[in-house]
Amino acid sequence: MTTPSPLDWSFDNCTIERAMGVLGEKWTLVVLREIFTGVRRFEDMRTRTGIPRQVLTNRLAGLVDNGVLRREPYREPGARVRHEYRLTPKGFDLYPVLIALAEWGNRYLADPEGPPIRYAHRDCGAELHLEAHCADGHHLTEHREIQPRPGPGARLRTGG
Repeated sequence: MTTPSPLDWSFDNCTIERAMGVLGEKWTLVVLREIFTGVRRFEDMRTRTGIPRQVLTNRLAGLVDNGVLRREPYREPGARVRHEYRLTPKGFDLYPVLIALAEWGNRYLADPEGPPIRYAHRDCGAELHLEAHCADGHHLTEHREIQPRPGPGARLRTGG
């Protein structure tokens, strides 16, 4: 029996594609950046980012609908109830994704003075870097050491 080639596999249930359906637009990642840096209120986000009001409304609603954020009510004295946005556990699990994007951007797209934000270990202050490790604990230093393989949900393509 021959091993199927990559072209033989279906990607109809691809989780990367599904994730990009939730995250795959620039403003969504900008909103998440704001939330991760502690900016949780609509007007503060709009002012800091310049995202058009309706776009910000739509992105926040999508993140809430997808369980990435939750709305928490608050009220300033004398004002109506408003909401701020907090990360859910599903949202917190996106932190490595944002850090990976920041690392890539810092390496290739930063201004000559350097990156505008760095991530550090809260306890010791050392700069944070993401690394790949296999389940057996091997540290992968070269990305070419990583090999995509069919997972338990993989399906062979049907038809031509």
